Amino acid sequence: MTTLTEEPGVAGTAQDVVSVDGVSVTFRSKRASTSALGEVDLAVRPGEFVSIVGPSGCGKSTLLKVVAGLVAPTTGQVRLRGDVVAGPRPDIGFVFQRAALLDWRTAEGNILLQAEMRGMDAAAARRRCAELIETTGLSGFEKAMPHELSGGMQQRVSLCRALLHEPDVLLMDEPFGALDALTRERMNVELQRVCREAGVTVLLVTHSVPEAVYLGDRVVVMGPRPSRVVEELRVDLPPVRDYTAAMEDPEFHRVASRVRTLLGSPQGGD
Repeated sequence: MTTLTEEPGVAGTAQDVVSVDGVSVTFRSKRASTSALGEVDLAVRPGEFVSIVGPSGCGKSTLLKVVAGLVAPTTGQVRLRGDVVAGPRPDIGFVFQRAALLDWRTAEGNILLQAEMRGMDAAAARRRCAELIETTGLSGFEKAMPHELSGGMQQRVSLCRALLHEPDVLLMDEPFGALDALTRERMNVELQRVCREAGVTVLLVTHSVPEAVYLGDRVVVMGPRPSRVVEELRVDLPPVRDYTAAMEDPEFHRVASRVRTLLGSPQGGD
């Protein structure tokens, strides 16, 4: 299998948690049709953190929705743990661009909404909720309403909600895009720690090259719409990463420079 080399992605194997094989997506209306994805191949191994970058509007978010079963592929198929994804999958976690919290529920109440929707055992859900609140540094804010929380805290609540049912696959669609730079850095460090401890497999869509390289075991670069995988780059940094040390590591700069070259962006840009 060659998915970790610096070359376009290929189909996966039975050992992969996520396998995207020849997936294309075309949206059709009465007036026109739009090709969002064009024959995407991608394989993700258990416990791997894969960052996905590409030009705005290239179909990155659409790819996540196909993996989640929220959008049906026009051609090709997605397999999750070997099973073909044929509809919405309740066994994954999904963190969207906005925290999407209910204004009338506390932080704890928003997290436990997941349990109510899934019919989870109430006592077990509360124990899991308490663990996640402590893990993400939200202790003391359990009863806070969304308007009383900062943007970073709201996204922590969203992350807790997505992890409440202990999924082994977590999909994240530009979750920190609306945060200021310093809060975003802190959330990157927090996310890296939480995901490593939980042992989840992560697909993260982001427009930030530093974020993609710092968090990813691999960075997948997609091209303009209809998007395909242009190149995959292994990030040879320690699994547990100190933020400052990672940013100064030659490997970080090697991968980031290559990603920026592929995206056609200035070398000093984000």
